[in-house]
Amino acid sequence: MGFVKEFKEFAVKGNVIDLAVGVIIGGAFGKIVNSMVNDLIMPPISLFIGDKGFTNFYLPLSEKVRTFVTSNPTASLEEARKIGPVFAWGNFITEVINFVILAFIIFLMVKAINKMKRKQEEVPVVAPAPSKEQLLLTEIRDLLKTK
Repeated sequence: MGFVKEFKEFAVKGNVIDLAVGVIIGGAFGKIVNSMVNDLIMPPISLFIGDKGFTNFYLPLSEKVRTFVTSNPTASLEEARKIGPVFAWGNFITEVINFVILAFIIFLMVKAINKMKRKQEEVPVVAPAPSKEQLLLTEIRDLLKTK
């Protein structure tokens, strides 16, 4: 019985909910970065390296794939993978670029959050003025001390 209660306390805590929200937002944000790389960054790069597209650079690792690529020089990575094993170095570099962009953006977000936290910590906390009752009690205390 104690295990179930402990699990409920853990699952309802704000940290778990924050983590779930973070994972969902992170997944959506990853898609945005992936689209930015594939749709905005890689197309201009592909102009310089050819119509094949950077992601579709690979090395055939079997004779079957080599023969297929020789007869179909514009074969995409997906088509080549259907035939056999390939060393997909262009796709790997695209994923590394995705990671670097995502890591940099997360770094900027954490930096901004830390800056906001520091500003909150710097704001001095002003104690509220004592109420009339507190002032009266302080006076009574001080009078009792002198007697």
